[in-house]
Amino acid sequence: MNDRMAALRQRIDRAEHELDEAITEWRGHAAEAEASVVAMSRQLRAEQKKLRRSLLAVIRGAGVLVWLTAPVIYSLIVPLMLTDLFVTLYQAICFPVYGIPKVRRSDYVVIDRHRLGYLNAIEKLNCVYCGYSNGVLAYASELASRTEQHFCPIKHATPVAGAHRRYARFAAYADAQGYRDRVDHPDQPPGTP
Repeated sequence: MNDRMAALRQRIDRAEHELDEAITEWRGHAAEAEASVVAMSRQLRAEQKKLRRSLLAVIRGAGVLVWLTAPVIYSLIVPLMLTDLFVTLYQAICFPVYGIPKVRRSDYVVIDRHRLGYLNAIEKLNCVYCGYSNGVLAYASELASRTEQHFCPIKHATPVAGAHRRYARFAAYADAQGYRDRVDHPDQPPGTP
């Protein structure tokens, strides 16, 4: 690996470290924001309730296609719950064995929008479902990316859409030495001896 690539990788590592620090700081602000949301004034809640659509209006306004597709959408809850269970068990059993840092599920599965006063019961249910579904998929993706980083940190020969943030640090497709360095020394930043 040439000096320029090593320098770029070190910059990426520093930037990722700064990003992790910023995320930690953001979590503190997010906790404060959540506390302020929970402590909303009665006046604000009353104003929000004025904007709530009635349940009857939502039911009447739904077309036939909405009624036909809703069971398909909600049927995904079963595989999503199974995914949640299995990836959580996978992490609990395998990550300690391989020394892979654990993922906090609560950083990904966030369910809080149901507290909003301007949502009716159906909208709240939808928000809980979407928060859970997208959170589980992001959680599973994070577990998979950490697994990939540990076992096979090699880029694909062709570009990958939506690659996770660790992917940039993987060895190039044909870089045998880069792969060996990452597998033999997973805790060292790329480009370090």
